[in-house]
Amino acid sequence: MINNPLELPLQQQPVWKKMLSYRIGGVIPVGVYIPFMLVVYFLIHGGHFPQDMLGAASIMMLYGFILGEIGKRIPILKDLGGAPILATFVPSYMVYAGLMPQAAIDTVTVFMEQTNFLYLYIAIVICGSILGMNRDLMVNAIVKLFVPVIAGTLLAMGAGMIAGIGLGLGAYKTFFYVLVPIMAGGVGEGAIPLSIGYSQILGTTQEENFAAVLPAVMLGSLCAIILSGLLNKLGQKKPELSGNGTLLKSGDSDVLKYAEDKDKKPINLNQMATGAVMAIGFFMLGTLAAEAVGLPGVIVMLFAAVIVKYFNLLPKQLQDGAQMMQRFFVVAVTYPLLLGMGVAKTPWESLISVLSPAYLITIAVTVITMVATGYFVGKWMNMYPVEAAIITGTRCSQGGTGDVAILTACDRLQLMPFAQVCTRLGGAATVTAAIFLLRWLTL
Repeated sequence: MINNPLELPLQQQPVWKKMLSYRIGGVIPVGVYIPFMLVVYFLIHGGHFPQDMLGAASIMMLYGFILGEIGKRIPILKDLGGAPILATFVPSYMVYAGLMPQAAIDTVTVFMEQTNFLYLYIAIVICGSILGMNRDLMVNAIVKLFVPVIAGTLLAMGAGMIAGIGLGLGAYKTFFYVLVPIMAGGVGEGAIPLSIGYSQILGTTQEENFAAVLPAVMLGSLCAIILSGLLNKLGQKKPELSGNGTLLKSGDSDVLKYAEDKDKKPINLNQMATGAVMAIGFFMLGTLAAEAVGLPGVIVMLFAAVIVKYFNLLPKQLQDGAQMMQRFFVVAVTYPLLLGMGVAKTPWESLISVLSPAYLITIAVTVITMVATGYFVGKWMNMYPVEAAIITGTRCSQGGTGDVAILTACDRLQLMPFAQVCTRLGGAATVTAAIFLLRWLTL
């Protein structure tokens, strides 16, 4: 008698096969990671490591995914946004301490500085997020979001001033070198123009002002990442406080399933390619119109995508393609990108140069007040308080990098459009107001 093959007992997979098939960072199997790492090691130490995009991508993937994996496994830290914290700040320390090969550092730094890869990531994530949303909830959420953000900014400024003055930092240093940098919108669009404005008004160098404002930018963003991780944990324990990636409450249960349903859509490679082209097209449109409208190109791109979505100007298959591409970038690119920013844009020496209890407490009080205000005002405005607090906290982010890290810590990268509104518009307003105020004070 011949047994039916379907009835044969399944053989248990050997332990070594399980180990080799385990995916680091959820992406690279151990059986691929180890030989990949050895090849890169021999290339670097043999002096043949390619100083191009392939070399940079190799370093960013190998370091980024393993640090993200470790961050997800460390007790306590994993609930505080450990994965993005390690992927961003450990590389910064490794560069400072000489623990990363110089060839790897140089390759990643050149790639991040010359390719504008961060903006490619942001463009694809923003377009995919917007085109995958319910249009009515999207517009209502953007409009309502300004209330907790403005309230949070005012209260955080007040609390930070009280803390800084009370701890001996003084009103001038607290405001211009702690509070304003925290809310300036990051490095490229915050700390750099801020330091240029300060130097022109005060007659000092741009370099010394940049060094003075940069630590507050980075430490404020780190604090926001930690709070984002805690908010995610709160949402898991009390599901009624969280929309799982949806900001605005609604009676439409189908709409509120966006975070879950997005992963159930099948992948279509042609649609994904079209989605990438559309995202880049939106970004180029924003760049073209930025000077004419007086807004950052990313914000112009964001509002263009909102208009297209609201008036339903694109077929559904194109919108789905943009969303598929967003899903791919979130899974495959987030941790390598954070690694690149940690190496190229997060100088460890600046972080530790101004550390003091008073400085750290003032930063913490400011960011906590911002996030807490977003939570309670958002709840009052019929938003999910966890999401409202997270988005309000992006006012304290390290620009686009900080937004990615904050939203990664709570697994809510679909909120990137709202984060960019807070970071870019809020940061531009803060920098402009601070420079005008400083000029008035020095007249």
